[in-house]
Amino acid sequence: MPAIHRRTLIMSTLAAATAHAQGTSAPPPIVFVHGNGDTAGLWLTALWRFETNDYPRDRLFALDLRYPLARTRDDTPQPGRSSTHDVMEQLAAEVTRVRAATGAPKVILVAQSRGGNTVRNYLKNGGGAAQAEMAVLCGATNHGVIVSDKYLVGGEFNGASSFMIDLNATPGEVLPGVRFATIRSDHDDKYAQPVGTYLGLPGVPTGVSFDAPDLRGATKFVLPGVDHRETGYSPEAFAAIYGFMTGGRPRAIAIAAEPRSMLTGKVSGFEASAPTNIGIQGASVTIFEVSPDTGERRGDPVYMKTTGADGLWGDFAADPKAAYEFVLAIENYPTTHFYRSPFPRSSAIVDMRPQPPADADKSADAVIYMTRPRGYYGIGRDTITLGGRIPTDIAPGVPSVASTRLAAGLDAGPIPGRFNAETIVARPWPARDGHVSVIELTY
Repeated sequence: MPAIHRRTLIMSTLAAATAHAQGTSAPPPIVFVHGNGDTAGLWLTALWRFETNDYPRDRLFALDLRYPLARTRDDTPQPGRSSTHDVMEQLAAEVTRVRAATGAPKVILVAQSRGGNTVRNYLKNGGGAAQAEMAVLCGATNHGVIVSDKYLVGGEFNGASSFMIDLNATPGEVLPGVRFATIRSDHDDKYAQPVGTYLGLPGVPTGVSFDAPDLRGATKFVLPGVDHRETGYSPEAFAAIYGFMTGGRPRAIAIAAEPRSMLTGKVSGFEASAPTNIGIQGASVTIFEVSPDTGERRGDPVYMKTTGADGLWGDFAADPKAAYEFVLAIENYPTTHFYRSPFPRSSAIVDMRPQPPADADKSADAVIYMTRPRGYYGIGRDTITLGGRIPTDIAPGVPSVASTRLAAGLDAGPIPGRFNAETIVARPWPARDGHVSVIELTY
């Protein structure tokens, strides 16, 4: 059978499976839920891959949790952080909104890391089991990152917490009426390790192992060599998610380009040193097209906007083949120069946070960060260079670091950052004036 006909058949089958309930031939809407401290923007490439495989853009929704970082103790209020109940309520409201917008009585939930806790809590304790037909949990901390009466006491990531015990008390660990899948690494998830090295507890047994993200009663996918974030955001994870949903392989993993990319997203910041997804009013966003080889600006700004109360900075009509520098200026934050690869497709989740004020290192002439939001750096697994050198601030072992830093002189010229097949070139900016450069990798 030709690939395009096979793909059409798979999508038709998925739509038909819910047509009676939906009253429509459209596939069910998908709600994506990000992890601890993250943003909806981490689902960028996953949404692009679904669109490339002809999943309707208006059936794809990525939720921004207002306070994405978990409390130290779930039952104790903490500035800038959320409880399990807080995020469950936000997910419930989003599902209600999506169902109203699409007319679909049920959704598919796809969650990464802490998002898995949120989804499971919603399904079990928030009435969500009647609203969802599938739940795909990627690198979820389904049995905690540690089981202990000494460490992380009262936290939602402790397998001995009342929260986690409640989630796992259901026979089979899944709920009737909802199809569950779990996706995990074979051994490279920093939060599913038998020893607490990556929790800051070297030598301490965790009581969990590589299979901690599994759930009894769920369809299980084990992806060799992927790290914690890659369980949700990698091409391999997309293939697993798509396969579980449709029963077949995606037609394409590579992202297909559009003639023009319309971009927007949210500018957010920090509260009590914790990252938020609350829009910032009055943030200035200026975009320059730059040379992909030197990072040099190609003329005047191609777009400028000051955000309103919602913190949204778009809409920007981007050339899908062009590289850009996004200059984000917010009072009391470093002026952050983001250097990005071309955007092959449109997106409404190009979210931005400035570097935290503590990162405004004025002892150096210039500071350049290279960040990888959708995965970690693996020494020996990946090709990683910044400024032509292998970074020394990334330790070998399980991939566990998503950012590396370089101090440079203002006369250093182009600063290339490379991660495997992706290379982005930044320019140095004066740290003494509160500027910082960030190479933000897409893949």
